[in-house]
Amino acid sequence: LLLLMCSIANSHTGKGQESMEKLIRQNAFERDRFYYDEFPENFGWGTATAAYQIEGGWNAAGKGESVWDDFTHRMPCWFLRNQTGDVTCDSYHKFDDDLAIIKELGLSHYRFSISWSRIFPDGKNTSGPLPDGVRYYNEVINKLLAANVEPMVTLFHWDLPQALQDEFGGFNSSEVVPHFLNYADFCFRTFGDRVKYWFTFNEPYSYCMLGHGLGVSAPGKCVDWLNLSNNFGDRGEGVYYAAHSIIKSHAQAYHIYNNTYRQTQQGQIGITLNTNWVEPSEATDLDHIEASQRSLAFSTGWFAEPIFNSGDYPDVMRWNVGNRSEYYNVNPDRLPKFTKKEKELNKATSDFFGLNHYTSNLIVPCSYYPVDGPTYDSDQVSLSSEKGIFAFLTHKGLSIQWPGSASSWLYQVPWGIRKLLIWIKRTYGDPVVYITENGISEHDYDGLEDDIRVNYYKDYIDEVLKAINEDDVKVKGYTAWSLMDNFEWAEGYSERFGLHWVNFTDPERPRIPKKSASYYKSLAESG
Repeated sequence: LLLLMCSIANSHTGKGQESMEKLIRQNAFERDRFYYDEFPENFGWGTATAAYQIEGGWNAAGKGESVWDDFTHRMPCWFLRNQTGDVTCDSYHKFDDDLAIIKELGLSHYRFSISWSRIFPDGKNTSGPLPDGVRYYNEVINKLLAANVEPMVTLFHWDLPQALQDEFGGFNSSEVVPHFLNYADFCFRTFGDRVKYWFTFNEPYSYCMLGHGLGVSAPGKCVDWLNLSNNFGDRGEGVYYAAHSIIKSHAQAYHIYNNTYRQTQQGQIGITLNTNWVEPSEATDLDHIEASQRSLAFSTGWFAEPIFNSGDYPDVMRWNVGNRSEYYNVNPDRLPKFTKKEKELNKATSDFFGLNHYTSNLIVPCSYYPVDGPTYDSDQVSLSSEKGIFAFLTHKGLSIQWPGSASSWLYQVPWGIRKLLIWIKRTYGDPVVYITENGISEHDYDGLEDDIRVNYYKDYIDEVLKAINEDDVKVKGYTAWSLMDNFEWAEGYSERFGLHWVNFTDPERPRIPKKSASYYKSLAESG
């Protein structure tokens, strides 16, 4: 039960308030008009995938078990539909098929991730490297370059070696950090002569919230949603501990690359953060505007503030988490502290802002105190449409009019990406931005005529163009999620994000272009 007190919620962050007010007061005509112009010369067009979602070969040639292997192999969960990524698109054996559709699309870059346990089975450098894992990723990189496609490589896309989860509790413990650094150093040393774009972590916010908070993704417990007495994850502390270790891992990996490899390899390294735009439910109400800023601080700022600005967490996080901890008389360090040295190491540790964006949310100020103790959600003193404000909005005579998708959380709000890009520019020092994921889902029974995806890309990409040409945001590339349908985490194969349809019942796993592939190819070919 929640003791809900949805009332005026005070905020202690004024950062960006003036720019936020300007953005939320755009009139509808200016916001929604279609903009006709060209993208800058050398603008990059790519697609993205992730190792666990496409590779298959889950135990091939000595590969170790990842947390997602473990998670999907446990007692069946109905929300996983008894499905796994054991084979998925079988890219481990069929990368040439992937390469063929990459070339057909005319892409300038392809973003993929390395499976840590395919290189080091138990996550430690003493367990590898596995020759076949090294061979596979060398082949992927070399074949991409031979096709004039730039490889963009993510070191961690949610598939932590299970052995590290078992021994240390995963990223909840800082003892995982040196093992990640050994893995990162090996990848830089082995592949960095050809890889010029590195991403340390993909979507740490989602990894921490879904895996270490709600428990609905690896490495969380397999929650039986019909029996809420089961382990529901530790939303009050675990999310913060995991994020803390990830930020330290990222910063130290950046310095390893910067100090040891950058001069000879001439590459770039950064992180990719997933961020929804958060729109105030009442656009001119200061309390709602401040709730929007708080929500952005707790999601994007949680990672971006230490990395791009101060080296530490946003002030509003420190204030709110500290106050809630004091109220419940719990550990005041639920949000761990960085040392002075760590703050300095965290600062300016990304050469670009990697952005994964799919949707936007409405927000209301809302102060509530869960009877069982503080949670990450209640720490924010706000509620979003992603977290259940529908009853509140109905009570206020409001509703969400945005078109949906096959995913319950994904609404189509094209102007949200432009507002978000401007906010990033103004908040984090006008960084170079690579949009590393953007896309929409359809149902597994939908066919090849994916007009929903064509229209989504048209509208969202047009808003990106506005941000570049009208708002002077330094967006250098756009990456569609995804190259092809794949294993969509806890949704299994029920939701499809791909430009290509994959028949998961056919052992050959054919990749068949959808209507959106033709549209996206026309963009890539336009330069």
